[in-house]
Amino acid sequence: MELIADGLLLAGTTAAAFYCYILAQRVRGLTNLDAGLGGAITALSRQVEDMKSSVDVAKQATGASAKELIAMTARAEIAAGRLELLLATLHENTGSVDAIHKEEKHDVAGG
Repeated sequence: MELIADGLLLAGTTAAAFYCYILAQRVRGLTNLDAGLGGAITALSRQVEDMKSSVDVAKQATGASAKELIAMTARAEIAAGRLELLLATLHENTGSVDAIHKEEKHDVAGG
């Protein structure tokens, strides 16, 4: 009976040792910086830095585009004001020309 108990104890101890060996290999693999969790964290950190720099470049480009758009809008508003002034002047001149033509027709018909 003691021999069977010793055999079972030896088998359990061997299984526990094998299990600890497998766990040690997995933990060592996780802490490896080239592959495993350490490598994944390193790769993700690099990708985050790349994304930050890409976002910064995009912000700068957007800022420059926004400034250019504001300047173009201001120029367009000035041009629109000038066009409105020209149209108002044209309408005034057209009214004066029509009045002159009416007077000439009246003078010719009456005189």
